[in-house]
Amino acid sequence: MLNNEDITEVYEPEIVVLQDNEGNEVEFELLDVVEYEGEEYIVLIENDEQAQDVTILKIESIDDETEEYFGIDDEEILTNVFEVFKEKYKDEFDFE
Repeated sequence: MLNNEDITEVYEPEIVVLQDNEGNEVEFELLDVVEYEGEEYIVLIENDEQAQDVTILKIESIDDETEEYFGIDDEEILTNVFEVFKEKYKDEFDFE
C-alpha cells in the first residue's frame, strides 16, 4: 500500500547566497545551470516571492569543489543563455 509520502515529491529549492556590490548577502534560488558555447552559466532568481527577473552569471571552476560566479557584460551572451533556459522550461514557467 502506498501513502502520500511515497507518491508526493517535496520540492526543496537550492539556495545560493551571494554578496552584492555593497557586501550585503542576497539569497537566490538556483533555477538551472545552462551550457552555452562550451561555457556554463548559472540561472538564479532572488529568493523573494515578488521577484520576477532572473540573474545569469558565468561559472568558473576553481577546483572540483569550488566555483566562482561572474557577471556578464555581453548582452548577446545573456540573451542567448536566457533563450536556451526559456526553451528548456517553456512548459513550466510563464515568460513575459
